[in-house]
Amino acid sequence: MSIEIKLSRFNRIYRPDEPLEGKVVTRLSSAISYQSIRLTVNGAVNLQVRGGSAGVIESLYGVMKPIPVVRKKVVDIRSSGKIASGITEIPFSVILKDPKEDNLEKFYETFHGGNISIQYLVTVDVVRGYLQKPLSATVEFIVESEKDNLPPKPVSPEMVIFYITQDTQRHALLPQLKSEVVSGDGKICTQCSLSDPIGGELTVEASAVPIQSIDIHLLRVESILVGEKIATESSLIQTTQIADGDVCRGMTLPIYVILPRLLTCPTIFAGPFSVEFKVSIVITFLSDLSKKHSKADLKAPKPWLAMESVPLELVRTM
Repeated sequence: MSIEIKLSRFNRIYRPDEPLEGKVVTRLSSAISYQSIRLTVNGAVNLQVRGGSAGVIESLYGVMKPIPVVRKKVVDIRSSGKIASGITEIPFSVILKDPKEDNLEKFYETFHGGNISIQYLVTVDVVRGYLQKPLSATVEFIVESEKDNLPPKPVSPEMVIFYITQDTQRHALLPQLKSEVVSGDGKICTQCSLSDPIGGELTVEASAVPIQSIDIHLLRVESILVGEKIATESSLIQTTQIADGDVCRGMTLPIYVILPRLLTCPTIFAGPFSVEFKVSIVITFLSDLSKKHSKADLKAPKPWLAMESVPLELVRTM
């Protein structure tokens, strides 16, 4: 015996003002009786604090109480009866945001982070008789902002000019770079629609040491209110290489980064938590030191790396 949920949309993306529709599909070797077929919809912001970001005292809180987004909706899609053997499909439709109800919290978009996770689940239970185990299945669906609440698409993305030199680094670079100039400049988006790539450009003007790679790091900054303190942790989402090897000096390199859907969301500033993003432009110089310290702490400053970070605001547009 098996049971699964097939949603009406292959990408599983729904908006709060749209009905969640699909089918409950059962595959049975023989007919069974049931008391009810029940559908449950849940949505919550799940928070956890790890010792590395909050310290010893705050880490005792561990996993914190989830923040409900959707009131637990329980709908009986069928009353008692029988399901025949073979494959049976049972359609369902559930309203996520009923305009007649007061929702506990705002519908945040689905997000899978390191310490913060915003998740929406639909579960079906075929409740059987006493001492008989119910048949259950759960699937995650993805929530995006309502179209009526979306800002109009910006005419042009906001760009910021950045510079990468020895003077802009908070750590010392390779000794060879101290005597000779290393310089690079460019521009990159600081506000970007989730449906568009991060754009920009970079030009390496001079470098005394050959360049090994130029990468764009996309980072998330998750903050959680723990008691009277705020625990904040930055973590890497993805790395996009825009140059491999020693690039020509004075040549403009395009920056084009596609955003991963579930690992990003509109920038959030809520009371108990916030989700922000940053972009780092990282230049890796060719050095034997990198081979000797390949297992070094990823967050520790390295003399063979030069970087510049800028805040990134992500928005959902129509």
